[in-house]
Amino acid sequence: MGHTPDWSAPWFAPVADRGEAIGVALARGDALPQALDALGACPVRFVPQSELPTGTAYEQFIFDTGRVPTRENLHDFFNGLCWLRFPATKQRLNRLQAAELAAAGVREVRGPVRDALTLFDENAALLQAPEPLWDALTARDWQRLFVTLRPLWAQARLVLFGHALLEKLVVPYKSITAHVLHVPVPGSLGGDLAAWDGWLADQLSAPVLAAKPFTPLPVLGVPGWWSANDDPAYYADAGVFRPRRPAAPMDNP
Repeated sequence: MGHTPDWSAPWFAPVADRGEAIGVALARGDALPQALDALGACPVRFVPQSELPTGTAYEQFIFDTGRVPTRENLHDFFNGLCWLRFPATKQRLNRLQAAELAAAGVREVRGPVRDALTLFDENAALLQAPEPLWDALTARDWQRLFVTLRPLWAQARLVLFGHALLEKLVVPYKSITAHVLHVPVPGSLGGDLAAWDGWLADQLSAPVLAAKPFTPLPVLGVPGWWSANDDPAYYADAGVFRPRRPAAPMDNP
């Protein structure tokens, strides 16, 4: 399946225990669907990609059968880990996809809701943080977010949801950027990710996602996640830490 993830990396913390267990199973010769299923406690089963009939939409198949076609690669490895860590949310995303397919069918252009669903599934992150960090993040004021307010990150939790995002971080590079859901995770949930899952599933709907409620965050800028960012000059790279674009001027009447 390619590179072996470094499970000690902070971005893998929410899935590291299961990831390591699956790695052991794969090393002894188990197929990936078998290794994922062995961990149990998931509303779906994982099956070989060959079980997906030709011409059947992937999301529709999951909705109809409760089975997730799974290839022997890192992308589907992390997709499986996300199902195990966030089962209610993954099931909610699947139901929303199925509803969109039922309404519009499979088209070459997905439409805004399916686009947003795919973006969330592949690249989303969740943030629980003090309000000043949120203000700096949404303003894309990177110096304030990561340098001036750096001590506040000790009170924050960033959890990566998107499986493509996690896959990229197997071989990390500076410009990897998450799409943070612009809905703060309630502090009352603490670090209980099972509670995050239930809360998140309740937040997601077609109208919410169609509004593209995301803000970008270069994840290797997070304090404690990458040693190079101990130097404030790290954030001067405008090719990665891009300022917010100025609003377009309104046309004169």
